[in-house]
Amino acid sequence: MFLRMILAATGMAGVAITALFAWPMPQHDPGLVASLDGDPARGAYVARLGGCFACHTDTKGGGAMLAGGAGLKTPFGAFHAPNITMHETDGIGGWTLADFDRAMRNGTAPDGRPYYPAFPYAHYARMTDRDIADLWAAFRTVPPVPGAAPPHDLRFPFDRRILLRPWKTLFFDPEPHDDDPDRSTAWNRGRYLVEGPGHCTACHTPRNVLGALKTSQTLQGGIGLEGEEIPPLTPQSLERAGYDEENLAFALKTGVDPDGDALGGSMAEVVSGSTRFWTAKDRSAVAAYLLMTD
Repeated sequence: MFLRMILAATGMAGVAITALFAWPMPQHDPGLVASLDGDPARGAYVARLGGCFACHTDTKGGGAMLAGGAGLKTPFGAFHAPNITMHETDGIGGWTLADFDRAMRNGTAPDGRPYYPAFPYAHYARMTDRDIADLWAAFRTVPPVPGAAPPHDLRFPFDRRILLRPWKTLFFDPEPHDDDPDRSTAWNRGRYLVEGPGHCTACHTPRNVLGALKTSQTLQGGIGLEGEEIPPLTPQSLERAGYDEENLAFALKTGVDPDGDALGGSMAEVVSGSTRFWTAKDRSAVAAYLLMTD
């Protein structure tokens, strides 16, 4: 009897493991990206929109540009952004455009492994074919730098990558961005930047116990690294803080709020590594979207 129970339990465990390996994951439609010739100059700007330099460069540790970021501490453990230079083995020099697209918009490595959502592929899934092709063309110009980033240091069971398969089924929506025809061009551009490459919602939206965004509370504030309180970005909260479209766009450029104080915490790094490089038109578009002024 006892032996039969052990055999039954072992069989059920085997079925469960097999089911995890076979679990279908949502897939992004690659669209026309493979047919596009990327523009590296424009792609360099897309990299600034996406905050690639800030995450994938260990600035404080004196690391080379895009050769791997410092540890990102989370409740699940520490993540390390990888080397994304053109090094053949330590970076992404051996990738194709199709590999890059799957990584960016599917959250899947060339060998089929799912990426952890610390890499904001759920937001990059909104990016256009043109932005992906141009970004890849820009990365192709990055000199190779040897040295792989350290492996992630995660607590059990979060270190079991196979569990990302059901996670993606539950929480990953690979649908591309669609403009709202009833809104202005600026508003739609702002929405694209906030929900797509700029991934503002990744920090300014609370998460559940599994690390997924609480989409019913989008932009209502969250908890960042080491307990940092991330403020909400709803129109009401921004207006209470004294923001209008002009001074919000100014804050994204300079890191100075309406009271003349410097933005602190992780937002200071976002301005330093990303939004100050954006065009005035894009900063104004984000302000228009967040304040719903158009």
